[in-house]
Amino acid sequence: MSEPNKALADLIAEAAERARCSWAGLARRVNDLGADLGLALRYDYTAVHRWVKRGEKPRPPVPALLARALSEKLGRTVRPAEFGMSDEESLAARSLGYQASPAGTVETIVELGRADIGRRSVVKAPFVLAALAAPSRNWLISTLAETVDERGPRAVGMRQVAGIREMFALFQEMDVMRGGGHARTALIEYMNSYVMPLTRERHPEPVRRAVYEAAAEQAYLVGWMAYDDGQHGLAQRYLIQALRLADASGNPVLGAHVLAGLSDLANSLGHHDEALHLARAGKSGIAGVDSAACVARLRVLESRAHAALSNSRAAASAVAKAEEMLGRIVPENEPEWARFIDLPYILGEAAHAFRDLRSPADVERFAGESVAMSGSQGRARRSAFGHAALARSALDSNDVETAAAHALSAVDLASSVNSSRTIDAVRDLRQRLAPFASIPEVATFNDRARHLLGLAA
Repeated sequence: MSEPNKALADLIAEAAERARCSWAGLARRVNDLGADLGLALRYDYTAVHRWVKRGEKPRPPVPALLARALSEKLGRTVRPAEFGMSDEESLAARSLGYQASPAGTVETIVELGRADIGRRSVVKAPFVLAALAAPSRNWLISTLAETVDERGPRAVGMRQVAGIREMFALFQEMDVMRGGGHARTALIEYMNSYVMPLTRERHPEPVRRAVYEAAAEQAYLVGWMAYDDGQHGLAQRYLIQALRLADASGNPVLGAHVLAGLSDLANSLGHHDEALHLARAGKSGIAGVDSAACVARLRVLESRAHAALSNSRAAASAVAKAEEMLGRIVPENEPEWARFIDLPYILGEAAHAFRDLRSPADVERFAGESVAMSGSQGRARRSAFGHAALARSALDSNDVETAAAHALSAVDLASSVNSSRTIDAVRDLRQRLAPFASIPEVATFNDRARHLLGLAA
């Protein structure tokens, strides 16, 4: 038998005090709400007794109906998570929306985190292309309509916010060096237990914005880790909620950074027109704002979308502008999240654009430099992507031996990180090299790839 549901008992007791809500009355209201949805529910006070005293949990959508009934009685929004229940379908849909309030966004992120750790069905929720339009539009309208001194929030010397940023730097380092699957659960637990509760406290306005900014950074990183771990629908939901918190913080550069993450995700799934729109929305929202690193990232992601759409001139122009912005970066003026938007990153992303344009000379130049620099930094994931681009380009030039050599480097690097994206790159190379399985170099690659993919499975 489960433990009694004290949280639900307390909410019902509060409802009874405010609105004379009995267990039988609450059950009847749940039935009525269910009838509005075409459901023939037959709950009575004994069902409420089981939920409260035995901790039983009814199947969806009943938790959402129960939360709605309690919300009516209490005069405030109650979510199923408040009394230890969840409605997976409701959460999957709600987390795609741009919430009306930052508080609602925080609660959605907390619920996503709990579902993520618990490996509940929302983790498998699909990526929804149509859901990208409204958040980017709402963020852009809010950003353009409001003039914010972005230096204010970051200047607040608050120990709690500084501590959160130190933890963010640590987790970001683990993501870059070890892959998104390495520490996502630990980050979620830290975010839900320490960061999100701070957003519920009362703060002076500058501190409030700083707290929302730090929370948005954490939510973005969780979403990025989910993307790297192959959880695309979950990543989309985290990133949309991070965008709303970035809006609440008044930091347009952070919001543009989140849109860059969504653009990268959309492009990887083949939604190139939407990826281009998201990158352009990010650029429009930070016109005149001093973050060369963020603009460089948006430019190179724009180039990748153009390349995938076969717009070679636009892609090359965007790469050139990204390189130009790199020269303007002053590291001490950039936020911690921009630390890895550097030459190896920009060159590596540009290499993938030129790969899609079938321009082997440019791929060799850009990917070669990216591999060399990221290798010296110990960034195995970035190096693996570079070698994968070089392998694809060599194969397009009918140089199978060179392609196999780079593919072998990619698989060795992929085995050292916990990243579904690198595994997908190895899987793609294995399929492309399949017609040449009799060549010794390809056979060696295939042996190691089978080992890696077997462990990944």
